Amino acid sequence: MATFPDPEDHNPLADDCRRCPALVEDRTCISWGVGSLDATLVVVGEAPGAGDPEADRWQGGNHTGMAYTARHSGRRVRDLFEGLGYTPTDLYFTNAVKCFPSDGEGSNREPTADERENCRPYLLAELRQVDPACVVPTGRHATESLLAATDRTLDGFLDTVLTPLETGGLPSLLPILHPSYQDIWISRLGYEPEEYRQAIGETLVGLGAGPSA
Repeated sequence: MATFPDPEDHNPLADDCRRCPALVEDRTCISWGVGSLDATLVVVGEAPGAGDPEADRWQGGNHTGMAYTARHSGRRVRDLFEGLGYTPTDLYFTNAVKCFPSDGEGSNREPTADERENCRPYLLAELRQVDPACVVPTGRHATESLLAATDRTLDGFLDTVLTPLETGGLPSLLPILHPSYQDIWISRLGYEPEEYRQAIGETLVGLGAGPSA
């Protein structure tokens, strides 16, 4: 069972933010990063989804104000790393874009390039604060946003999954599949689910970013 984060560990970097009018209009609250500021890993998602305010606890960052706290993706990605032996003090979770990007029909859309750029200073500030051994972007959009911080582009996301990327300006990046899509893509990458989990763990250990315990 994934550990729900302690609300005292969330890390608001501003009292408010109004850089993106469309996001301000649709968000319930800003979904700030949450976790240990001494973490070994920073796990970066794309943006919070709509979430479920009726959920008992895992309502999602749009309602909790904490990244990766949705019933599906939040629990799943936390289960992944806790299953690999990481404790909550090893982990910090955040998003490339901190506010829910609505499609106007109650679901989420892709953040725009401007929205990613507007939010990138917060993400870079978090990476400076935490100074992790490795950053783990989950999915294409999070990977693109991190690479853009060092003026790099992404040619093909699937080719980068489980491939360490050195940017010259950030800690090592290890892209993995977004938890919402991993069931589709794990087998297409040639892995069984448990093999995929083991490959993540082994690669992180090889990068000097294994669990502290």
